[in-house]
Amino acid sequence: MASVHEYKRLENKFVQKVKTGAVNVAGFLAGTLKALGRFLTRRYTVVFVPHSEKRVYNLHVTILSVCCFLFVAFCILVAFVWYGASYSSTMHAINDKDRRLVETMGSLHEFRDETALLLRTARDFENAFSGILSSLGIGNNNSLAHNTAGDLGSLIGIREAPQGLLREINDIRRLSAYLSEAVGPINELRALMDTQSAFLTEIPSIWPVRNGIGHITMFFGQNIHPIHGQYYIHRGIDIATYRFGDPIVASADGQVVTAEYSYDYGNYVIIRHKHGYYTRYAHMQNFRVQVGQRVQQNEIIGYIGSTGISTGPHLHYEVHIGSDVVDPYRYITIRSSLARQGR
Repeated sequence: MASVHEYKRLENKFVQKVKTGAVNVAGFLAGTLKALGRFLTRRYTVVFVPHSEKRVYNLHVTILSVCCFLFVAFCILVAFVWYGASYSSTMHAINDKDRRLVETMGSLHEFRDETALLLRTARDFENAFSGILSSLGIGNNNSLAHNTAGDLGSLIGIREAPQGLLREINDIRRLSAYLSEAVGPINELRALMDTQSAFLTEIPSIWPVRNGIGHITMFFGQNIHPIHGQYYIHRGIDIATYRFGDPIVASADGQVVTAEYSYDYGNYVIIRHKHGYYTRYAHMQNFRVQVGQRVQQNEIIGYIGSTGISTGPHLHYEVHIGSDVVDPYRYITIRSSLARQGR
């Protein structure tokens, strides 16, 4: 029991000390607040004395009012500094956007100029392409002028297109549609050109001397024989370079059927080609092919010489269709004729 009474006594003593401490702290705080209140509400008089000293102005203030005034002034200063910084940043952003807008407008003008140039070029391409297709008999219903997106007659110029789009964008879309639809005719043209190219390698269609050198000294048909001096039918053409050893090439793909020497032709080669064509190359210095060998167009088969009945280094070149002899000049000009027709 003694321990319980001792515990209660200590508890009461602790509570009493806490109460006393709380009262003292409260009294201290109250005194401090009263002292602070008296300090802040203490009145001061500020006297303004003019130089004339006729009238004196008195201004009564307290510490609290001065503190409030300073706080308000500080807030105004901070707000002014913040607004100034914000205004400067905003003006910088506006200037930057103005500069970008000027650059964008410049790019837009350049885009319009390039679009106009592109459309003029597309117009020239359409005319040329349509002419080529017409000459080759390939149909072409695709046209910029009849495209559903607009009228070619007003390609150049600026107006607002439907749905607020710029005219240039509308025209570019039309050009894109035209090019997409032109793929079909171009593929047909490519197939035709591939077929034509393959055909031209199968018939004697190139100059039979490498690099196109030399010139014709005697044409096909009636001529005076350079040795006998009598009229006769020249069965081919004579091509001279006035020197020995210039390479002779096959004028088309084919197979060598003759490679030998004769009294009239000297060293000569005969090549059989597709479609019933044969070509003869005579008076060769020597040949570098053999019977049965397959050769390709523009492949060297021998060299210019003056063997057989000849007055100087040259190539005697013949073209046969079956048993008929034809003018070789009509065939060696096929490619140039096609090129002129293409233009």
